[in-house]
Amino acid sequence: MAAPARLRPRHRKLFAVFLAVVVLPILATAAYMYIWASDQYSSTLAFTMRSEDSASAATDLLGGLGSTIGGTNSASDSDVLYEFVRSQDMVRAVDAQVDLRTLYSRPGSDRLMRFDPDGTIEDLTNYWQRMTRISYDGSTGLMEIRALAFRPDDAQAIASAINDEATRLVNELSAQSREDAIRYAREDLDTAVDRLKTAREALTAFRIQNQIVDVNADLQGQTGIVASLQSQLATALVDLDLLRSSTGADDPRVRQAETRIGVIQDRIASERQKFSNGSATATGDNYANVVAEYERLTVDREFAETAYTSALAAYDSAVAEANRRTRYLAAYIRPTAAEKSEYPQRALITGLVALFSFLTWAIGALIYYSLRDRR
Repeated sequence: MAAPARLRPRHRKLFAVFLAVVVLPILATAAYMYIWASDQYSSTLAFTMRSEDSASAATDLLGGLGSTIGGTNSASDSDVLYEFVRSQDMVRAVDAQVDLRTLYSRPGSDRLMRFDPDGTIEDLTNYWQRMTRISYDGSTGLMEIRALAFRPDDAQAIASAINDEATRLVNELSAQSREDAIRYAREDLDTAVDRLKTAREALTAFRIQNQIVDVNADLQGQTGIVASLQSQLATALVDLDLLRSSTGADDPRVRQAETRIGVIQDRIASERQKFSNGSATATGDNYANVVAEYERLTVDREFAETAYTSALAAYDSAVAEANRRTRYLAAYIRPTAAEKSEYPQRALITGLVALFSFLTWAIGALIYYSLRDRR
């Protein structure tokens, strides 16, 4: 017959290790969780960022609802929002609203879990990342946030502050996007306005310098003068021929008619020289140069006006397009108010400690017996 099993020293050691590695951690964890650990309340907030064209937003109700979850939200903007929620800037902004240091160090909370009010902003950020749990789906842009605190109203206040700061960031991104969209159009418009002002000022200075309001009208007046002189010259020539046919060459009226004809011819020559490059006008320049300069300035002004009209139309179009493309935060879960404590998850944590403690002890025992059997 086999000898009855006896409790050997190694069995006692293995049992002592079981007590130290398994039982004591479980008892310590359960004691802390159920006796000292403070209740933590959570407030849930969920949203997504949308970026859409408002001109087509109302075309299909179901399509619009689907785009809220997927299609139109910008993944890159949602990534920016996700990183902002976890950032030190968010912690500073929320702390300025609700005083996180006070909320996270409430009297009565256990010393292991509460925050030291004298901690630095880096300490507060690390604590924030433990007390603020973020679930983010990069493919859809959906983001769910659980804000933990030692009181239900504190958790809801923190979640509301997160929502306010996220909305502010989205509004800033939207405003910056609109500004970027119209900045180049505004620069082109400013350039066109300056060019138009310069062209008009140059044309005004030309008119003042030459004492001419409308060169075309003045030119028509000068042409009328020449035409009138030519008509008078024709009449004087006819009168001279009539005098010569009825009187002698030494008649004073013939000499007077010849003198009149000569004066008219000189005047016609003088008026015609104003249109050439050889004789200056009373304003110090000849009509050929005046007309050429006026036409150049007129072309510059017309080109500037055309460019200004095109730039203004482009600017109006850019503004309208930028106003149609908007970003906004679509919250599908508002900050909730907790009625009972959900954290810490005492049973789960105690169970996990029991599981890993037992696995650690079991693996250690297997390794011990494996090495012992090799001897």
